[in-house]
Amino acid sequence: MSMYPQPIAPIPAETQRLAWKVNPKGTLIMRVRDRLGRLYQDEDFVGLYPATGQPACEPWRLALIIVFEYLEGLTDRQAAEAVRNPPPEEQEATEDAEG
Repeated sequence: MSMYPQPIAPIPAETQRLAWKVNPKGTLIMRVRDRLGRLYQDEDFVGLYPATGQPACEPWRLALIIVFEYLEGLTDRQAAEAVRNPPPEEQEATEDAEG
């Protein structure tokens, strides 16, 4: 796998608006992002990848997943399940905010 550094796109304004509407007090993850900004950049990982080969998934994204799993006390499997099946109250809040 190879890696070609790309800038990290900003969070879309509509996504930010919806996230704060669903979570008015914010979440730990939202507060981390707002206070610290982008924790990792592709450039932080360039030396770990060869120059040729199939492009890899963004390493900054994988690093954040691991940090957030730790902060939330989740295993990989629990985190994947939480993304697939958010709690009912979170689903209802998202539906209300979108409607």
